[in-house]
Amino acid sequence: MRISVSSDMNEPVARLLVEELRRRGHEVRVHGALEAGADPRWAVCSEAAARDVAAGAADQAVVCCWTGTGASIAANKVPGVRAALCTDAYTADGARRWNDANVLALGLRLTSEPVLREILDAWFTAVPSEDPEDRENVARVGRLEEDRRVSPSDGRSPAA
Repeated sequence: MRISVSSDMNEPVARLLVEELRRRGHEVRVHGALEAGADPRWAVCSEAAARDVAAGAADQAVVCCWTGTGASIAANKVPGVRAALCTDAYTADGARRWNDANVLALGLRLTSEPVLREILDAWFTAVPSEDPEDRENVARVGRLEEDRRVSPSDGRSPAA
């Protein structure tokens, strides 16, 4: 699998993430502080990784910043991206299963080596749900993206 990774800091957990993904057989493309000479700002590098996913240059991405919040916000602004900030394996499993998330957001501050491995195990083991209600929720999120581009003229909720 092709995975883009971004981090605004060259922290041990970010380096471990890249190493662990490669050890698992993934092709990894790095952005931000992990790439010599690249712009390390969280909004810039998270966008770059998310755009890789949206453009099909990567199958998934992992975006990192100190708390993971900024990275997830930036990634979610890219159409076609469903980024989920995951602090544990249960959340990672649910993000993939129920939300069909294609970008994992991680906080560098609190993610330890064992927790990182648990999150990655859950993320890569889970498959998107085929339940009709779950699929409709994911489709609705896609419609929200489309509606953002067109402002409603009749005052009704565009996603209704």
